[in-house]
Amino acid sequence: MLRMLLAVTTMAVAAWAGTATATEATPTPTLSATPSPSPTLTCPPALPITGSVAGVTTTSVTISYSIFFRPPCGYDPPMTISLFASREDAQQWRTPVAEAVSGPERTGTVTIGGLTPDTEYWYRFSDPDGKRDPYMIWSARTASLTSCRATATIDARWGGGFVATVTVRNTGTLPLDQWRVSWRWSGDERVQTAWGGVAETAGADVTVRNASYNGTLALDGATTFGLLVASSAVPDGLTLACAR
Repeated sequence: MLRMLLAVTTMAVAAWAGTATATEATPTPTLSATPSPSPTLTCPPALPITGSVAGVTTTSVTISYSIFFRPPCGYDPPMTISLFASREDAQQWRTPVAEAVSGPERTGTVTIGGLTPDTEYWYRFSDPDGKRDPYMIWSARTASLTSCRATATIDARWGGGFVATVTVRNTGTLPLDQWRVSWRWSGDERVQTAWGGVAETAGADVTVRNASYNGTLALDGATTFGLLVASSAVPDGLTLACAR
């Protein structure tokens, strides 16, 4: 009887050990985490770069710029400023007539030279990687060669002539260091005396250049010269041309 009980017990222990071993050998399944989607980048609703005309001469324009955002919403300097002959060319980035590259600053100025006087250009920005700004298309005009204006006032008149005062004003974008006023008489007028300027005549053509003391004119600055003219008939006015 005892032998039988031991045999049954031994068999039960063996069966339990086999079950435990099988349970330990079976790996516990693991759940893999579902990857979360990457957030969509939303750039602020503002221009990443802006520019304006800081100054012009007869052959150059200076553009100031400010970069507000870095990539991917903006740009890194240096920036290339391209000039185009028309707005249509600028819109299509077609055949730029001149280009210049900025410095490493995020806010600065760029001067583009070799341009034609009194001409309108259109400018756009691009970065070192060739990424073109899609927003900024603005215009700039070079200064005119005509940098002054002259107007005449007849102060007194009589049967044999008149006295006139001519005002010369700097209408350009830079100070003047000299000026000259020219015109052509329509009749028998002759300059007898000039003051505040040096008069030269060649037939009906007259040129008055600045004196040694009044050739320099600041922006919007003005000076005058006077004329004593002999004439059989006093004109209603004078049509004058002014240049540097």
